Amino acid sequence: MPHIVIDYSANLEDQLDMHGLCVALKNAAAATGVFPAAGIRVRAHAAQYSVIADGDTKHGFIDIVIRLAEGRTEEQKTLATDAVFEAAKAFTADYMAHHPFMLSLELRELDPNHSRKTSSIRSYLPPDMH
Repeated sequence: MPHIVIDYSANLEDQLDMHGLCVALKNAAAATGVFPAAGIRVRAHAAQYSVIADGDTKHGFIDIVIRLAEGRTEEQKTLATDAVFEAAKAFTADYMAHHPFMLSLELRELDPNHSRKTSSIRSYLPPDMH
């Protein structure tokens, strides 16, 4: 854990390197030390349909949600939220400077009573990532 989920307006598909953004956010999350590197999952989805503000099709957005299991302190959650958001801001700064664009991020803590997971990923990772 965590999952970092990026939703973005489809008009950004050819404007920003979404795989590069996924890598940048994964690296930022891992660098905080708050999350085990083996548990970080980042994915991005284009919103096929979206209407932003006045409906101008030139407007774009990226909305980031960090989902994580409970157990981190408020300081750790703030550190992680700030680090991932700063990485996203840095990655999109040039685009934002020249285009109508919205960037947002929210952290959501999962209820352990209603969360299930299993994985074999750690069996395939180098020992230093466990």
